[in-house]
Amino acid sequence: MESLAAESKHVTAERKYGLLTAVFFCSGLFIVSALFVTIPLHPLFAADFQLTAERAALASSICSFCYAFGTVCFAPLSDRYGRKRMILLGMISLIIVSPVIGLLKSYEAILLVRGLQGFVAASFAPTALTFITELYPQRKRATAIGFISAGFLMAGIIGQVYSSTVAALFGWHFVFYILGPVYAFAALAFYVVIPQDSAYASEGRRSIIGAFAVVLSQRFFRFCYFITALLLLSFVGMYTILESYLQETYALEAVHILLVRSAGILGMLLAPFGGRLVSRFGVLPLMRTGLALAALGLSCIGIFENILLITLMSVIFTAGISVTVPALVSLLGQSGGDEKSSAMSLYSFFLFIGSTLGPVMAVVFMKTGSHLFAFTIMSAFLAVGFLTTFPLAKQAAT
Repeated sequence: MESLAAESKHVTAERKYGLLTAVFFCSGLFIVSALFVTIPLHPLFAADFQLTAERAALASSICSFCYAFGTVCFAPLSDRYGRKRMILLGMISLIIVSPVIGLLKSYEAILLVRGLQGFVAASFAPTALTFITELYPQRKRATAIGFISAGFLMAGIIGQVYSSTVAALFGWHFVFYILGPVYAFAALAFYVVIPQDSAYASEGRRSIIGAFAVVLSQRFFRFCYFITALLLLSFVGMYTILESYLQETYALEAVHILLVRSAGILGMLLAPFGGRLVSRFGVLPLMRTGLALAALGLSCIGIFENILLITLMSVIFTAGISVTVPALVSLLGQSGGDEKSSAMSLYSFFLFIGSTLGPVMAVVFMKTGSHLFAFTIMSAFLAVGFLTTFPLAKQAAT
């Protein structure tokens, strides 16, 4: 009887954490997708508002920049007022802000509200990553972080696929109209399923600026954040270049571009297993493998002329990114110590600083040289990230 009771308790616990992970995963997927929905809309914005390619790309870059800024603002607020409360506040704000973008007739107004959308969306990622370390037992954290990281990465493709599909069927305005109900559903699920946490007392805690200063004063973290910025810079930059490349070089229709873009999701399927891969191969070997694969896939996209091979290389590229991210998060989680919340916030900040720079730099590289030149430079960034893991290893050992 005791063994049956223990087994029943174990099964109940497994289901509980499985449900928590599913809600965190879906919430992260929906929220972070908002940052990427405008990538396929750049040509539509350029046509509707008579914009240059660089100006049309600002709809993505401004959202990412404000998101990056928001990540460092919500960390102290979640410490003081609670993780769940801040995440729900962000979700409620998204329910209101997102549909407004579809109503706007001025591109300048769209940029302003996109910035606000990015800022409030930042309440989720760093807060959720810290929240998981507090809710989950040690043995389940790596897997949970792997799934959440997979949601963040898949958002980069799912957001584009969603946007392309809705814009083609109904127009770009509906991309933002539909996000409102989606976030309402996510907020309800999060409120019902995720347990309440206790806010930390603010007395005696280091100021947030002081905590950030402590983290950034260490070379180990600076190396980590340098690699972090390169990941989304290359990821968003690659898909910005790919859109133009497939249209101009191969004259592919929107539906075919959508299929090529969607294939990258296959590479993302490795991300949920990041915790197991880290346990088996080690953090730094996994990071190096991921960065090498991503650099190889990205460089080959511009070289190969066969659409199937280009699609395959995009899968290899996303697979490399998808194993690097959970490995990097695990490394930061292990080394964050008392400043774990600040370390995770800065991770999200630098991740989306890279996302901010990605589309703008991609357009500049394409105009400066060619699509091949742009793909090559982006892959070179990842190669630099690979080389950075060697001084990072020395810092981790000290």
